Amino acid sequence: MQGQDNNCFVNDSPSIPGQFRWNKVIGNSENDGTAKEWKNSRDSVSIESQVVTSDSTVSLDNSKGRDQWGKGIEFLMSCIAMSVGLGNVWRFPFIALENGGGAFVIPYIIVLLLVGKPVYYMEMIIGQFSSRGSVKIYDCAPIMRGVGYGQVFSVIALITYYSSLMSIILSYLFDSFRSPLPWAHCRPEWGPNCLDAVAKASSKKGSGNDNNTTDIVSSSELYFKRVVLKEISSIDDGIGYPDWQLTLFLCLSWSIVLLTLIKGVKSAGKASYFLALFPYLVMTILLVRACTLPGAVNGIVYFLKPQWDKILEPKVWYAAVTQCFFSLSICFGNIIMYSSYNKFRHNVHRDATIVTSIDTLTSLLAGCTIFGILGHLAHVVGTDEVGTVVKPGAGLAFISYPEAIAKFDVVPQVFSVMFFLMLFVLGIGSNVAMTSCVMTVIRDQFPRVKNWQAASVIAVCGVCLGSIYVTPGGQYILTLVDHFGASFIALVLAIAELLAIGWIYGVERFCKDVEFMLGSRPNIYWRLCWRWITPLLMIVILIYSLATLEPLTYQGYTYPSIAYALGWCISAFGLLQLPIWGFYAVLKQDGETFSQKIMNTFRPLQNWGPIEPALNQEYKKFVNED
Repeated sequence: MQGQDNNCFVNDSPSIPGQFRWNKVIGNSENDGTAKEWKNSRDSVSIESQVVTSDSTVSLDNSKGRDQWGKGIEFLMSCIAMSVGLGNVWRFPFIALENGGGAFVIPYIIVLLLVGKPVYYMEMIIGQFSSRGSVKIYDCAPIMRGVGYGQVFSVIALITYYSSLMSIILSYLFDSFRSPLPWAHCRPEWGPNCLDAVAKASSKKGSGNDNNTTDIVSSSELYFKRVVLKEISSIDDGIGYPDWQLTLFLCLSWSIVLLTLIKGVKSAGKASYFLALFPYLVMTILLVRACTLPGAVNGIVYFLKPQWDKILEPKVWYAAVTQCFFSLSICFGNIIMYSSYNKFRHNVHRDATIVTSIDTLTSLLAGCTIFGILGHLAHVVGTDEVGTVVKPGAGLAFISYPEAIAKFDVVPQVFSVMFFLMLFVLGIGSNVAMTSCVMTVIRDQFPRVKNWQAASVIAVCGVCLGSIYVTPGGQYILTLVDHFGASFIALVLAIAELLAIGWIYGVERFCKDVEFMLGSRPNIYWRLCWRWITPLLMIVILIYSLATLEPLTYQGYTYPSIAYALGWCISAFGLLQLPIWGFYAVLKQDGETFSQKIMNTFRPLQNWGPIEPALNQEYKKFVNED
C-alpha cells in the first residue's frame, strides 16, 4: 500500500503534467481535449511568477528550495519521536497522580477523542496543504497571524526547560556507570530517616523507625534533590548560580540537537528511526521488572481504577486538556512544521491516527510502570496510600525509575544506562521538533538563512536560557514557566487557532482543501469537532481555569510577588502577539476605508493554497467551480 500511496505524491519537478495531478484529485478520467486544456493551462504558468498581495510579495516557487522528507515513513517516525517524549514518561504519571490516578485516565481519553485527535489531524492537513510553517499558514486568515507568533514564543519557553531536563538525565546517565549506583544507598549526612533504595520492607521495620514511617525518605529522592539539583528550600533570596556539571551536560545536549538538525529535516529524518523506536525496547523491559516487585499490583490498580468522585471535578478535566496538549505537542506549531515538509498527497489521516494511538498507549504504559514502582515504594515504607509515597513534580521520573533500577538483582548499571539513554533519546526527539519549529519560522521569513546557521543561533540561546534551570532554584522556575508559558498560553492560543481555521477560514473551505489534496471530504465527526465541540470544550475549560485561579506553589512553597509578576509577564507577552500582529495585518491591507481593511484581513491572501505554482492554479480553479 505504501508503494501505491507514493504514486499519488506530487513531485516538484515541472516535467509532471498538470493533467496527471488533476486526474488524481478529481478521481475520474478526462478526455483528450480536457487533458490538453489542463496541460496548456499548467504550462502557461511561469515558474518564476510571483503573486503580489497587499500583505507581502511571495514567490510561489518556494517549493524548489524547501526541504522534504526523504521517505514518508520518516515523517511518521519523526512525529512519533516528537509526540512520544518526556510528556508521556515524566509528566503524564505525576499529573495522573495529582488527579486521582485512574480517575484521570477516563477524562484524558475523552479529551483525546474530542480535542487531541481532531486538532492533530487538522494541523497535519493545514501544514501539508500549504507547505508553510506555523506563522505563514495564517496567510489563510491574516488577522490571526499572532497565533503563530504566540505559539513560537511558547515553544521557546518549552525548549529552555526541556534542555535542562536533558542535562539532568545526562548526569544520571554518567553516574549509572558507577558501582554501586550512587542513589542506591543513604549517606551519613542525610540523617536517620533515609531509607536505602535497595532496602526491603523487613529491613525498614527492624530499623527502629516504626513510629516515624511517614518521615521515611528514599535515598533516590534525597540523591535527586541534594546531589543532582542541590535544591534550596525557597527562592526568597534568589535562585543561586548554575551548577557547572549540569551546565556542561546542557551544552552537550544542545550539541547533539545541533548535529541532528545540521541539514534540517533531511538529517533529522534519518535520526528519527532510532529516536522513535529505541525507547519502547527499554520501556517494555522496565514494565516487566516493575510488575515483579512486591506491592506493584496495588500501585497499578490505583492508577487504573477510576475514583468516580473525582471524575466530575473540573480541575481533572483541565489537567487532561493541558496534558493532551503537552503530550501530543498540539497547538505549538510543531505538527504544522513537520507536515509542511510532506509531499502534497501524503496520507496524513493514517499518520494522525497512528501517532495519537501510539502516544496514548505509551502514556498508559509509562503510567503503569511508574505506579507499579510507587506501589512497591508504598509497600517498602509500610503505607497503603500510594499517592503519598512521592510528591508529584518534575523529579518523579528521576526518583521512582532510578529506585526501580536499583532493585535489579543483576547488573543494575546496564539497566540504568539503558533507561537514562531512553529518557535522553525521548528528550532529544521532542527538542529536535521544537527547535525545528523555530528554525522553520526563521527560514520562512529569511530564506537565505542556512539550516546550520539557524540551528546554531537557537542552540547558543538555548544554553544561555537553559542555565537558569540548572541552578539550585531551577525547579521553582521550571514550574513557573511551565504554568505561565506553556499550559495557560497553549489553551488560549489553541482556541484562537481553531477559531481561525474553523470559523474565519471556514470548515467548509477547509474540507474542500482536504478534498482537493486527499480526494475525499472529512466526515461529520471531524467537521463537528473542528467547528463546535473542540473550541467550545476548550472555552469552557479556559473559563473554569480563570474562575478557580489559585496561587501557584511548588512542593508547598508559595512564590513571592515578583515571581508572579514575571509569570504574568510571560503569559502577557505571548498573548499580546494576537492584537499586535492583527493590527499590523490591518495596516498592511488594501482598502479605501478602515473597515474594508479589517474585512480583508479575514480573507485568505491571493497566494494562499499549495505552494507549487501549477498546483496552486489548479486549486483555484477547483475552488471556484462551486
